[in-house]
Amino acid sequence: MPLFHLVLVAVIQGITEFLPISSSGHLILVPQLTGLADQGLVIDVAVHVGPLGAVILYFWSDVKVVLHGTGRLLRGRVDTRSAFLALCLATATVPVVIVGAAFAALDLTEALRSTAVIGWTMLVFGVVLYWADMRGPQERRSADWTLRDAVVMGLWQVLALIPGTSRSGITITGGRLLGFERHEAARLAMLMSIPTIAASGLVVSIDVAAQADIQAARDGLLAAALAFVSALLALAAMMKLARRISFTPYVIYRVILGLVLLGIAYS
Repeated sequence: MPLFHLVLVAVIQGITEFLPISSSGHLILVPQLTGLADQGLVIDVAVHVGPLGAVILYFWSDVKVVLHGTGRLLRGRVDTRSAFLALCLATATVPVVIVGAAFAALDLTEALRSTAVIGWTMLVFGVVLYWADMRGPQERRSADWTLRDAVVMGLWQVLALIPGTSRSGITITGGRLLGFERHEAARLAMLMSIPTIAASGLVVSIDVAAQADIQAARDGLLAAALAFVSALLALAAMMKLARRISFTPYVIYRVILGLVLLGIAYS
């Protein structure tokens, strides 16, 4: 794979994976604007593994708590805050896993991966994010997360299966409507992304293992490293800004990109 193409895909995926602006919306522009071919499954997996490592590192203190709680949860004990947090994350992940499996079985993801669909989802869910951010109170913190909240945010996350929606954007939307502070809604959205990305990556990795060679593995390692660094920087910037400003700048960007994609789709 050409180095320029590899770097471009890895950096775009890394930067956009956790920002509420949809990585798929940006990646579809790559062949539109450059004429480059699809990067293939190996690179697809690599540029998701990198950001997964970034979010785990950034939220390592929370991840350690969840891991400790998971051990207790597997023993059937939900008697600590860590075990309850692990239960909430597992609960929030169930809907997207079930519906995602149905999408895969029916080949709906590829059917929906069109410029027009992504343009509309970028636009519509950007406006929904703005509405939720302006309407939602800022009273609750992540420590207030309940099992009901996990179910609600998990159902919102299902919408991210539609390309262009943005996993982080739609879960932040759900968190803001539940009254979580901007920074706390983003924090919960990022924690929810860990099992979701891991589950989807595991499924695709099974297909990749059968077709990867030495050169593909080298390309994948480089892509993962680049995606890791760019995702970590973008994530740190977003979490810092979430304490200071609203999500309106992301909404404006989404609306502009959505209109561009719709212009391309219908031209």
